[in-house]
Amino acid sequence: MAGGSWWGGLGRGRRAVGQRAAHWAWRAVQRAGAITADTPAGARFAAFGPGSVLVFPSGAIFGEPWIEVGTDTVVGQHVSVSAGTVPGQDLGPVPLLRIGDRCVIGRGTHIVAHESIVIGDDVFTGPYVYITDQNHSYADPDAPIGRQWPSNAPVSVGAGSWLGAGAIILPGTVIGRNVVVGAGSVVRGHVPDRCVVAGVPAKVIRAYVAGDGWLPMRADRRDRERLADAGPLPGTQLPDAQLSGTQLPDAQLPDAQLPDTQLPDTQRVEGVPEPPHPVF
Repeated sequence: MAGGSWWGGLGRGRRAVGQRAAHWAWRAVQRAGAITADTPAGARFAAFGPGSVLVFPSGAIFGEPWIEVGTDTVVGQHVSVSAGTVPGQDLGPVPLLRIGDRCVIGRGTHIVAHESIVIGDDVFTGPYVYITDQNHSYADPDAPIGRQWPSNAPVSVGAGSWLGAGAIILPGTVIGRNVVVGAGSVVRGHVPDRCVVAGVPAKVIRAYVAGDGWLPMRADRRDRERLADAGPLPGTQLPDAQLSGTQLPDAQLPDAQLPDTQLPDTQRVEGVPEPPHPVF
């Protein structure tokens, strides 16, 4: 029969059986292809905690000897997790990428490490987030940018943070604890603990102040002083994470003419939302 008419020519009962068989076979393939601590693929990692899984099908996975995955972490479908530029590189004696315990990495996310990326415990991401510690250099205005030597800067994402769908975390970014990054934001620089950032480039739009709760951030001195007085959480390593207005330090890309965008309704990104189940 031409085209797909052969399927339509089957009786309803036969089509139902065929569909159930196809779905059963796909689930079996997913179970067989998943990477866990007790699989040969999991054994290639520098560390792979019990209860963690890289869901099948995955994206590009290479440089496993320089990647650590904590316990009870779920890395969704089509997620690329890599260390180095190409498979087979010798990247030195220490891991370059660490994903903490109880994290959920959303479908289609890319985490690309060349120097150091540390993702803390209990970090959740939406789908299609991009995290990298390397960027193209354009110091020579005459040479093709793709042929210039790239620049690296370590990245860290604090425990308990939520990165919304499509967020981009650029080299050199240090995100504090319990931070919400709005969907589609481009983040660079130091982000304080317990705040909400959004936009391109990302700016603080809400922050938690002890005694006052979550407050919208404006450019007036009173808000800046309240946030500075609140201080970071104990144990944080963000000594330079004080605000200068609502602009994150170094958040503006060099020579970029991007408009300052801000979510129209800041309530959408307040708190840490529960991810939808099909985040994998």
